Amino acid sequence: MNTDKPEVTALLNFLSKLGMQKFYPNQLTLQFLLEINKNSIYDEEVESLGKITSCFLRKIFKINVGCRNCIDLSNDGENDDLSDFDFSTADDCTDNVNPLDVTTAVFLCADNFLQQELAVKMSMCQFPVPLLLPHGNNSQCTLMLWALRDIVKEWCPHVLSESKGFVEKNVVQANMPFYSFVRLKNCSLSKSQVLNHVLSHGKYDTNTFLNKEMKGGATTKKIAYGLVEVFWFLPTGTKNLDIFPEPLAFANLRGDICESLAQFKFLFEVSTATFVFLDKVEKEEQAILTSVQDVRSKLFLVVNRKKGNDKEDMMSVKTVVKKMELSNSRIKSKNPKENVAEFSEKLCGSIRKTLTSGGNTVSIENMLDKAVELGLSVDESTSYDQKKAAEETTNGIDVESILDYKKQQLPLQGVKWKRLSQLEMEKCRLKKTGDDKLDEYKFQLHTEKQQIKEDFGKQKQSTAMKCFIEHLSKRDREKRDFFLKWMKLKLNAHLLSDSQLPLLRNKLREHWDKNEKDVKLIAELEKALLDSSLGIEHYMREMGLIYEFSVTSSETTADEISRLPGIAAEMLLDGHPLELLDGDASNIPERWVTDVLMELHKKVGGKSRLLVLTVLGVQSTGKSTLLNTMFGVQFPVSSGRCTRGAYMLFIRVGEDMQSDLNCDFIVLIDTEGLKSPLLAQLEDSYEHDNQLATFVIGLSDVAVINVAMENLAEMKDVLQIAAHAFLRMKQIGKKPVCHFVHQNVAAVSAHAKTMIERKHLLDQLNEMTQIAAEMENIPHIEAFTDVLDYDVETNNWNIPGLWHGTPPMAPVNTGYSEAVADFKKNLLKTMKRDRNNEISQIPEFIIWIKSLWKAVKYENFSFSFRNTLVANAYDNLCQQFCEWQWEFIKEIFSWQKTAQLEINNADTESHLQHLNELVESKKSEVCKKISDEETLMKQKLRDYYKKKNMHINLIRKYKIDFFNSISCLANEIRHSVKSKMDQTLHLRTFSKELQDKMSKYRTVIEDQVMKLVSDCKESKLSDEELREKFERMWTKETENVTDLKVQNICENIIMQLRKSFLNRKVNELFENIGDLKEIGKRGFEVRTEHKKEIEFLSCVSAGRIEEIQEIADNIIESCSRFVVDVAKTNTDYHESFIKDLLDKVDESLKKHKKLWNIKFEFDVKLHMCGIASREFLKMHKKFLSDNDPRAQLEKFKTQYLSEFLYLYKLRSADKRSRN
Repeated sequence: MNTDKPEVTALLNFLSKLGMQKFYPNQLTLQFLLEINKNSIYDEEVESLGKITSCFLRKIFKINVGCRNCIDLSNDGENDDLSDFDFSTADDCTDNVNPLDVTTAVFLCADNFLQQELAVKMSMCQFPVPLLLPHGNNSQCTLMLWALRDIVKEWCPHVLSESKGFVEKNVVQANMPFYSFVRLKNCSLSKSQVLNHVLSHGKYDTNTFLNKEMKGGATTKKIAYGLVEVFWFLPTGTKNLDIFPEPLAFANLRGDICESLAQFKFLFEVSTATFVFLDKVEKEEQAILTSVQDVRSKLFLVVNRKKGNDKEDMMSVKTVVKKMELSNSRIKSKNPKENVAEFSEKLCGSIRKTLTSGGNTVSIENMLDKAVELGLSVDESTSYDQKKAAEETTNGIDVESILDYKKQQLPLQGVKWKRLSQLEMEKCRLKKTGDDKLDEYKFQLHTEKQQIKEDFGKQKQSTAMKCFIEHLSKRDREKRDFFLKWMKLKLNAHLLSDSQLPLLRNKLREHWDKNEKDVKLIAELEKALLDSSLGIEHYMREMGLIYEFSVTSSETTADEISRLPGIAAEMLLDGHPLELLDGDASNIPERWVTDVLMELHKKVGGKSRLLVLTVLGVQSTGKSTLLNTMFGVQFPVSSGRCTRGAYMLFIRVGEDMQSDLNCDFIVLIDTEGLKSPLLAQLEDSYEHDNQLATFVIGLSDVAVINVAMENLAEMKDVLQIAAHAFLRMKQIGKKPVCHFVHQNVAAVSAHAKTMIERKHLLDQLNEMTQIAAEMENIPHIEAFTDVLDYDVETNNWNIPGLWHGTPPMAPVNTGYSEAVADFKKNLLKTMKRDRNNEISQIPEFIIWIKSLWKAVKYENFSFSFRNTLVANAYDNLCQQFCEWQWEFIKEIFSWQKTAQLEINNADTESHLQHLNELVESKKSEVCKKISDEETLMKQKLRDYYKKKNMHINLIRKYKIDFFNSISCLANEIRHSVKSKMDQTLHLRTFSKELQDKMSKYRTVIEDQVMKLVSDCKESKLSDEELREKFERMWTKETENVTDLKVQNICENIIMQLRKSFLNRKVNELFENIGDLKEIGKRGFEVRTEHKKEIEFLSCVSAGRIEEIQEIADNIIESCSRFVVDVAKTNTDYHESFIKDLLDKVDESLKKHKKLWNIKFEFDVKLHMCGIASREFLKMHKKFLSDNDPRAQLEKFKTQYLSEFLYLYKLRSADKRSRN
């Protein structure tokens, strides 16, 4: 860059005054501004010119519409004395800065990505944004196409107002009429002021374009001449509010067209119409105006007729009009009696006429060729290669549906990944075991899991993923960022233009509006809408899964795959979010997340102390906007997609704040909106929300609960379930700070007036916490504040509504940005005070993620319900139901033993027909008894649902399920008892048949021996040959004899143990049981982990352990005697024996409930089950041995063989004696 040119020197001098020269050109980065430091938190006074831009940037990142006012230097009223005032130099004061110069300077110094962010935030403030940016006294300018690409707007043209439709588009791609406003140097009428009136038309209070009547607007511009700003009018669909019926773009050229000729020619060429403001026309200006083409259709002259205008000035205007052959309708004169507001109505009328006459429309994207033709530079010209790479990667999305594209190009995150996630959950929870044997069921799950992993390992990378990974792997950070941004732009543009999405939404809305809803169809439509989303996060997820399941078959592949975590770590450091929890599959790729975070830990030299902040909220309560406003980040807000899950983003903490906050990074975790209507019909809706809330709150140092007052009840449901997570955090010494942010609360008295509501909420949360503590068996928890650091006075924040007016033309409310900034400042102050001892670095954070996710996976109860009250009510009913169930079983089992005794005692000589008739009569009798017990149990259930004050209404929807369970139970018992009756009859009849068979076998054997003796008159058989003959006969005669069924005692005991812990969080403990028969051989030893709570005094701790040990010894001694007594009864094993044993343990434990925890209960029961398994196994084996038909027959085998050998030898000896 040649700095000798005077215009460049002037630019550098001005930037130097503002303290921005070091960032020129384009050296100021987004990451630099996002860093958490004192400058970004505290509002410093603007004491010098060098502070102006930092004040502007700080406020624009807070989306504060007052950012353009950061031009006054604070002087505490020092210059108020007129005696010290120099009138001759007042207008040339070097301390005065025009806000347009500040905007121009910031854009000249910002890099491409910061320019995009600035444009988005300015657009949210309803400020115009740079379309053409001058470089140093208008020597050249750039079309800011790239800078504007991230601006997406919604509007409702009047043609869609009846159908309540809307349009959502990127503004650079939207075709709309484009109007340019320019001026000649002599014009005394402010075109910017007129434009503001045109855009407001008395219906909006707007100061969109800076003008002389606004703060700083009268100060002479230094570097903003030649700046072209663009602004969009967007209709709401309400005719009474909208000035124009369709969207329009307005461009405003700053300065004289003679000094900005290139800009004027460009604007005239691309515009639907150009309005030239003037008082008179000089020769040079006349030449410029007459040189352009299509003036009659595109040019309007706006003439300011002042009092005392000389005739020569008016003649100059008439001459130009005549020369250009302009009609009267193209001349808009403002007479001296008209004010600006009245005159602006004329211009509005002219603009509306051009709309009805079918003027041309244009998109900013299509202005590119014209800019190049006229010699203007284009800001995105440096990233064309990355644009092509993004197009190559996304090739195919325009040809096939998103769902088909994802199946082809992102195959790993399809059905199999979701199935694998379900298998991992089921392996932990074992909710669908059914009638399968537990070990066999676990083996089936493991086999299916391994098969899916093997399939994933064999999956080849798709074309899109090869291209994606190749371009991410490039070392040039800027090129990588350009590639990712182009990817995002391409995908967003496709989603916004996809005709299928509006059709799906309309179908869904139609079915929602029906009185009789087809729940299944709604669920299918919702799933289709979810499957139709596609963003960079899906490509990143696929990359993570490629790494997660990689089987490196070659060095090249291994090297390529091993680099992926490093790439993702660099992206995290560059401010890109990383998916932590895949919400579509409800799973975490642990290997991927672990290695990415460890790579980040290495890249920062081990300096990775973290402060984790999470925002949770019901969908559409503005939680992502809250995070974006607080920290200036770019978590996606609504843009036509519905992404599920949790994302984390790392923000660096500046050196000046690291010691105060005791961290190097703040980790922001943003989650999908909870209680989404879109997901409400999906099967796992409650479970998904509750898992997500528990997981992210568990990770947090600070949990921000974002609520709009109308969604308070729904958020409370989630919090009640999360209370279980808080309780577990409390048990291990972690107590997150909790803040409630109440959105859309604007009144200055809101804090005082909502105190009653806040205290009512706290009372309800206290009640829920107590219920959760009771369910978790944790005593001494009385209040919500026992598990969270929460103060009802200081931890509640009222935030006004986001918009000041009616979108899409409403700017962000200044009160919103100020309240959010105040919240952020106080939040970080709190963390300074509260984090003196807690230091968590990335390695510890990884361990915590894994252990917390493991705990979530093993949870099998609370997550399935809307809130703790529902879960507790359901749990109470389950416990009651179990008692009824076992009363039912024991009654029938008692009857069964009596009936079996009666059958066994029947007369031995009775005819078989009599036994059969007896058994059939007993079967009929038991069927009636079972029906009676079934009716009784159903009546108990009906009576239960009639009770009051037990939150019965919350679980009314489960009533049918419980009735069905009773019917199933009755059928199972009926089948079991009939089988037992048949088995008893079989044993009873078999004993008689066995006697008959013995006699028959004896006769047969004698006949065989006699025949053998007769056949072998001349031969002699050895004992071995005789035995062989006997074995063949024995096998043939006994092959149809059936064995008694052998029970799997250990598996049945484990199943009963599981039932005893129904709805309690012990699934993880069942994973490491091992061989049950080996448990309980040694004495039971109480450990520290068995105590109810952590003791801090060792003497107290030792005494408590001794007390618990004594309890355990007494329980085990008493229960062991019970087991031995049962085993001596010479009956077969029945599952009721274990039920009675476990009930006996429960009865003993209840007496000392405050001393022990659930781990102690589990270990004591497991110890007793180990002892019982060995005793009951011996009992079962003895029963089989005593009663098994084959075993009984085998007892006589030796006798029969001996008799056979004896008879043969006797006959042989007799034969010899006769000879």
